[in-house]
Amino acid sequence: MATQSAVLFDVDGTLVDSNYLHVHAWRRAFAALAIEVESWRIHRAIGMDGSALVRLLSDDAPDDVRRELKDLHSRYYLQTAELLSPLPGARRLLERLAALDLPVVLATSAPEDELAILRKTLNCDDLIAAVTSSADVDVAKPDPGIIGIALDRIGATADQAVFVGDAVWDAKACARAGVPSIGVLSGGVSRTELATAGAVSVFDNAEDLLLHLDQTPIAALADRRADRA
Repeated sequence: MATQSAVLFDVDGTLVDSNYLHVHAWRRAFAALAIEVESWRIHRAIGMDGSALVRLLSDDAPDDVRRELKDLHSRYYLQTAELLSPLPGARRLLERLAALDLPVVLATSAPEDELAILRKTLNCDDLIAAVTSSADVDVAKPDPGIIGIALDRIGATADQAVFVGDAVWDAKACARAGVPSIGVLSGGVSRTELATAGAVSVFDNAEDLLLHLDQTPIAALADRRADRA
């Protein structure tokens, strides 16, 4: 049986302040094809599987339209990359986990080009043990597939991991995978919604989580790892 422990992280809205850039890019994409979608509806869908998002918000448009919407979103989003920034406390949190000897996995289904920019923005590759991307799964969260791949990549089991994310889709995927999840408000989703979706605790952002780390399942992971040492 694997003895590794790990802390899994979503990236968009959790470690990097990117969610509202995604909303703007999707808004532009829909507008370019004369599909009227209110920004709040887009925000409600951020973090879910991209194909599911397009199907939902385009009212199940034809395949060629959905493909064009995704291509436009990617183009518009990458045009705003200079506006991306790490969220408060992101690097300090990862440094603390490294000091606790808890490997970090970026468990995201972001496309490779977007992920490269997110990693450059975060500038924490020295603190990251493994990474997933859209190339690893056909369907993103709330499907739990990416969670299982992240666990396999680091050699951990569900009971030896904790996930940190900002979306209800993160919490729902974790519930299906049997991994406890911690929510952060930095993606713009309410505390109640994250808790209802399954998050065991919710903090403002990475910095707030760091300040209260000893009150979370991450502390229990660290204690178990120290006992095995």
